[in-house]
Amino acid sequence: MGWLPFLGETLAFLKPHKSNSLGSFLQKRCFRYGKVFKSHLFGSPAIVSCDLELNMFILQNEDKLFQTSYPKAIHGILGKYSLLLVSGDLHKKLRNVIVGFISSSKSKSNFLQCVEKLLISMFESWNDREQVSFFKEAKTARERLASTVKDLMKERAALKGEAGLTDDGHEEELEEDEEEFLDAILAKENLNEEEKMSIVLDILLGGYETTATLMALIVYFIGHAPHVFQRLKEEHQSIRESKKGKEPLNWEDYKKMEFTYHVTCEAMRCGNVVKFVHRKALQDVKFKEIFIPSGWKVLPIFTGVHFDQSLHEKPLEFNPWRWTDKEMRKKVTPFGGGPRLCPGAELAKVVIGFFLHHLVLKYRWKIKTDDLPLAYPYVEFRRGLILEIEPAEDTIE
Repeated sequence: MGWLPFLGETLAFLKPHKSNSLGSFLQKRCFRYGKVFKSHLFGSPAIVSCDLELNMFILQNEDKLFQTSYPKAIHGILGKYSLLLVSGDLHKKLRNVIVGFISSSKSKSNFLQCVEKLLISMFESWNDREQVSFFKEAKTARERLASTVKDLMKERAALKGEAGLTDDGHEEELEEDEEEFLDAILAKENLNEEEKMSIVLDILLGGYETTATLMALIVYFIGHAPHVFQRLKEEHQSIRESKKGKEPLNWEDYKKMEFTYHVTCEAMRCGNVVKFVHRKALQDVKFKEIFIPSGWKVLPIFTGVHFDQSLHEKPLEFNPWRWTDKEMRKKVTPFGGGPRLCPGAELAKVVIGFFLHHLVLKYRWKIKTDDLPLAYPYVEFRRGLILEIEPAEDTIE
């Protein structure tokens, strides 16, 4: 299983490869051993699963038979209260806060207008430019936003006692719809300061990071599929024609973005923003003919399911139309599953929908270099996904 007991096959497992492929490690071992096999990864004996049924069984039995088990280095980066790392009642408490905020915000007009303004601002910065390093710009914008909000979080916490007072010392009433995200988090009396900070960073570093990566993957796949671009443009032209002038998008517009939803789902299946997750068996587990010893690491590989030929026709092909089959949702796990299903999944789809609306109506683009999405294991574009852009209205349909 490898020449160093601690490393085992970890280096081979993490070897960079196209994110829209299994990679040589999984290809060779799945061919030789099948969809489920033993290995030694991240300093522990491990069961690696590319099987849909076993993966769902693992995800749905969180805190019963399995528990999250990420390397210690991740704990230092994200903090001990990160939603990715905590388990049990604490995970439920923090997740409920995030889900509550997202559920109440995603359809509010002021929140949606804020999202749209941010996107329009990004596209306006492209004016008079012929080339854009899309992935680098998206990541840089996310980092600036995360840093700014982290500072605001500390400042607002310090000034919380004065937040409800006007200049003459009287209490100021705020409209419910005007309550900002940070105020909502700070108002949660059952959260300590570390938990509040962790929630904000989870949404910023987790939500915005993965959404920025997904945006880049969509831009990449559409850039190689003119027929997909054309169908998207038709859908968004229809939405724009139903509105007055520069009237902002709303929740009803988002619900009309059916093909956009299919494109987003297919980009997640093909691009694999998250390749796998870390779990550990809490006890001896038997699933069909598979035995998992207590204490062993368990790695459900989402990529293995997304490129399974028994589940998907021509699995390596980017084909949004396959999502007209309602059964597709049962054959993929881009946002995980069970109690740890990504709480920001729906919000990400709204942001992507608004992003594509303005992108396809405003620009055409080509991938300038032979750039590919690579799994490190998280998705990166080595050259930053350099795009050659031109105004859509100046091109021939």
